[in-house]
Amino acid sequence: MPLIDLTGRVALITGGGRGIGAAVARGLAEAGAVVAVNYVSNRAAAETVVVDITQAGGQAAAFQADVADGEAVTAMVAAVGDSLGPVDILVANAGVAPRQAMEETSEDDFNNVLQVNLTSAFLCSQAVLPKMRQRGWGRLIFVTSAAAYNGGRVGLHYSASKGGMESLSRAYALRLVGEGVTANCLAPAIVQTDMGDTSDPDNPVFSPPVGRSGHVDEVAMAAVMLAANGYMTGQTLHMNGGLYFN
Repeated sequence: MPLIDLTGRVALITGGGRGIGAAVARGLAEAGAVVAVNYVSNRAAAETVVVDITQAGGQAAAFQADVADGEAVTAMVAAVGDSLGPVDILVANAGVAPRQAMEETSEDDFNNVLQVNLTSAFLCSQAVLPKMRQRGWGRLIFVTSAAAYNGGRVGLHYSASKGGMESLSRAYALRLVGEGVTANCLAPAIVQTDMGDTSDPDNPVFSPPVGRSGHVDEVAMAAVMLAANGYMTGQTLHMNGGLYFN
């Protein structure tokens, strides 16, 4: 079996400047993809990922956009196309995870998290799909969460947004299954990132049954596999160290 080779493919990773997004960007670049690293405000972090990739012999560039804004997404995808080429692989990773109690969550809080986490995945997918369908090749990869399955420890809005991403992915998979475009999810839990640390004195971090937290590079390995695999679609890869089985 040949090693994974994504040479000639262009990948767009939203929220690609840190954590899981940064690891996925580096992993896809190692597999040969040209990488567009999206960021909303932390340009320095995104540029660091670009430097890491280029110093390792890859090709990458950073693109600023608020992916919860439809016009900004359209402009970003056009800019990526002009600079690197049409997007073949979308990794919808951008998101927020404000820790809020059920009783403290307002309508605005709820809507904001859905807009940033869920609507952004829809907007980015809609923007890249026309070119994918024209070429008969594309990958939609949504980074969701175990919170979509177990209720989560962050907030109602976060769990709802990740569950929505799961359903959105399957809806795309059903409609695109004969066109060479796949749609899948990654559902990590207890992975070592700044966003992933949702502990407080009442809810300390705990280890899953495997005995340790996950590493972002382990999630990136799965994302690379999904980018290369044209047979798997409408599925979720659960990465949780045995916390639950699905």
